[in-house]
Amino acid sequence: MWSYVGGVSVLNEARGREPAGLVGRAREQTELRALLAGHRLVTVSGCAGVGKSRLASAVTDTMTQGPWRRVVTVRWQGRGQGAPGALGAAAVGALTGVRPDRHTADAGAVVRSLPAEPTLLFLDDVDPVHAECMGLVQHLLMAAPTLRVLVTSRHCLGLGDEHVLALGPLSVETPDGADGLPAAVELFERRARAVVAGFRAAGADLAAVEDMCRTLEGVPLAIELAAGQLARHSVRELAAKLEHHQSWLTGRHSGLRRHRSLRDAVGAGYVLCERAERVVWARVSIFAGSFAESTAVYLCAGGGVEPHDVPGCLARLAARGVLEPVGDPGGVRPPRYRMMRAVREFGSARLREAGEFPVAAERRLGHCRRVAAVAANLWSTGGQRQAVRLLQNERDDLTAMLRHARTQPDHAGTALETVVNLWFWWGVYDNAAEGRDHLTRLLPVCDAGSALNMRGLWLAAWLTAHSDPQAAEVLLGRAWPSAVLAGDDAVIGRLAHVEGLLALHRHDERAAAEHFRHAADIIPPYAPGGPSAAVSRAAQAVAQAGFAPHRAQRSARRALTVPGVRDDAWATAVARCAGAYADHRSGHSGRARQRARRTLAALDPELPAPHVCAALRQLIADIESGSPGRRRLPYVPPPRAGRVPDAAARLTGPSS
Repeated sequence: MWSYVGGVSVLNEARGREPAGLVGRAREQTELRALLAGHRLVTVSGCAGVGKSRLASAVTDTMTQGPWRRVVTVRWQGRGQGAPGALGAAAVGALTGVRPDRHTADAGAVVRSLPAEPTLLFLDDVDPVHAECMGLVQHLLMAAPTLRVLVTSRHCLGLGDEHVLALGPLSVETPDGADGLPAAVELFERRARAVVAGFRAAGADLAAVEDMCRTLEGVPLAIELAAGQLARHSVRELAAKLEHHQSWLTGRHSGLRRHRSLRDAVGAGYVLCERAERVVWARVSIFAGSFAESTAVYLCAGGGVEPHDVPGCLARLAARGVLEPVGDPGGVRPPRYRMMRAVREFGSARLREAGEFPVAAERRLGHCRRVAAVAANLWSTGGQRQAVRLLQNERDDLTAMLRHARTQPDHAGTALETVVNLWFWWGVYDNAAEGRDHLTRLLPVCDAGSALNMRGLWLAAWLTAHSDPQAAEVLLGRAWPSAVLAGDDAVIGRLAHVEGLLALHRHDERAAAEHFRHAADIIPPYAPGGPSAAVSRAAQAVAQAGFAPHRAQRSARRALTVPGVRDDAWATAVARCAGAYADHRSGHSGRARQRARRTLAALDPELPAPHVCAALRQLIADIESGSPGRRRLPYVPPPRAGRVPDAAARLTGPSS
């Protein structure tokens, strides 16, 4: 039977739970049983809607054999902070059957009223009375040796004898070698069958369900609420709607009132935060991906929040499950955090309500500009691995900033500078389509006569030459006069490099080799902002290999002597690949294969593979198959009818 004391519900009988709620939780159930059998204080923690109460209830209901004779459950059913003494009063009522006044039910009264029989006290969902719960549990465990306590909360109590089971979202991917559906997809299907009889996703619908579960990040409550929407939306309509936002999800949930809406489930934690924590929550919600503690300090400081307060707020939000530490929490690296999407949407709504979104967007713009500048400097000074790792960490926020800047004319110049500084991210790591899209939208709204616009035109031409040679020629026509008038040798040389790419499209190897030679001769040593002279010299070798293999070998060797090439890992790989290709065309296939393998082995396997890797692997395959080689340049169109293209490497530019 249920009874209510001070806003707390008390249950003294076993309760059943439908099996669908525990899909994918077999390991956690086993682990929780082992913890309860071996320890006196166990806490199940996790973010909102992850299923803490459901898991704990199912285990206590089915664990008939344990070091206790009865299970007493106390659950908070109120909204917001609990009144002082409410938890103690509920515990006394549950353990003794007497309903005392909450003003007199302190921890001492509970201890004096404890029965002698071994008991498991299940304190469910104690976040609103967290501070009182800490004191109560500590007194109980010290005074009653036969008592065990199970707690569910968004964060642990922090007591010394506490053992914590951190409950995460359901898996959205099938483990390698495993059969069946991911746990999140299986839960969706089971809940969907309660709405649509016989529901089973297949084909495009199954792909939509999988995408939906990834968007919802495997949170069981969100998945169940989404499945309940199938009465009004098809699977694919629902997936598209959730891709834009998910806080609108609601349903007739049989449990707590706040679980009837995803927004209310997240907001229940918001009302428990201090003012500074709420402000930090709202402000960091502008980050689309993970962010560093130092970045959060820069963005959140001001408006009543001191810079030195931000790290503490982040740590407390992480303890409450609002933020998720990523990387190596507590390690030597600076801490980084991320927000689940539903939490971020809730914070973003609070940020806009407070009228602070424009300021936050301005600060994010400045942060992304600095990230791009640092990454460009690292790339040009020998820290290419660090540059790529930095961009991997910041990619989501860079993308969000650039998309927002398209709608803000005041931000367009800074956004274009960011895109141009990241030329290597677009061109070297096969992100050319994304880079082209940003440039296409930003160039028309920026100053056409500026040096930045000239560099943007060069980059757009370089990224476009493969997918649309005619458009690349138009861009070159716009960029050449500005580059010549400005006397910028680096841009002039790189424009000549693009001319070489277009000549290769026309299958004119001799003209291409001449353009690449001109580019290599004119690009200054150590010139930042684009491919070095070594890359153009390597491209010259590739073009020459079709009609003068021995000259191509000399050009490839010269590429490795360009000043600064040893500090440029990508240019070195391109030059060595060109040398291997020239060796192969000259009849030294064994040496070419050995060089190609050494070059591949020298690349960092933890980083994205630059497009030169495809050329190296293709070259090795051609050598082992006895083929003279096939043209694999990213800017060479499909072969003309009746013509087999010559072999080359994917060296001279980004692929689409």
